[in-house]
Amino acid sequence: MEPLALTFDLVSRGKGMKPAPFDYQTPATLRAAIDLLAADPEATVIAGGQSLMPVLAFRLAAPSMLVDLRRVAGLGNIAVDDSGVRLGSRVRWRDIEDDRRLETAHPLLREAIAHVAHYQIRNRGTVGGSLAHADPAAELPGIAVTCDAEITLVGTAGERTIRAGEFFTGPLSTLRQPDEIITELHLPFWPIDRRWAFREFAQRQGDFALAGIALFYDEDQRGRIRNAHVGVIGACDRPHRLPDVEAVLNGRALDEGLIREAAAAAARAVDPPADLHAPAAYRRALVATLVDRGLRAASQTEGA
Repeated sequence: MEPLALTFDLVSRGKGMKPAPFDYQTPATLRAAIDLLAADPEATVIAGGQSLMPVLAFRLAAPSMLVDLRRVAGLGNIAVDDSGVRLGSRVRWRDIEDDRRLETAHPLLREAIAHVAHYQIRNRGTVGGSLAHADPAAELPGIAVTCDAEITLVGTAGERTIRAGEFFTGPLSTLRQPDEIITELHLPFWPIDRRWAFREFAQRQGDFALAGIALFYDEDQRGRIRNAHVGVIGACDRPHRLPDVEAVLNGRALDEGLIREAAAAAARAVDPPADLHAPAAYRRALVATLVDRGLRAASQTEGA
């Protein structure tokens, strides 16, 4: 059966519907989807549509074609093995919430996804859509960067894998090429005794966070922190790690003094934007507060 091909002119056919006209294709294979993108530089991919459709509605983008991945097999799988967790690009937030294996295989991921928007959005939004959209305040890109995840893409030149810390280049900007499709996110193995926390603050439940932090660390036999990872979202132009904070934590046992020192280092490490939602100084203080609260929460999460 040939892929469905329709042309939509939503401006002329429906009052109040604002996207510009576009063609629509639902290829049955990944190869067919890539070929469509390669043939039309103005085409773009749609999976859940929860990031893309608002962009289209405001005409912040006007692609000539939407290439819908809903018929492409294999992109909706979640795999858990000794190497970690693999999320297909069409895995929805609700799939992550519903997969009980992730309670131990990656509790930080499940906690972060619980903060994504509202139930209706989590019912449709996808892993690949969030990574490709690259909103600086989005939870999944922050988890990917904090956890040293790898992102796999496939295009006309073949398959390649990029570390999440290198993939995001700025607000709504990534290394993905126009003919490439994100196929998988790989999160490394998660030890059962790891300590972790996710904290974010938004003005209203379900809104994008003004700032958020994801962190985890392991401990040696003497209770000293090792392998500390601290990531931030919402207070920067893209998700990124805070190596200065990690350096403060590594090799030391967590106590009140260390928590205060790490929070102060976090405030110094970020250069947040000022906008209509919050001044830069507020976001900087918020990051410090969230690191403080996150470290206190992480100290209680062993084996969770």
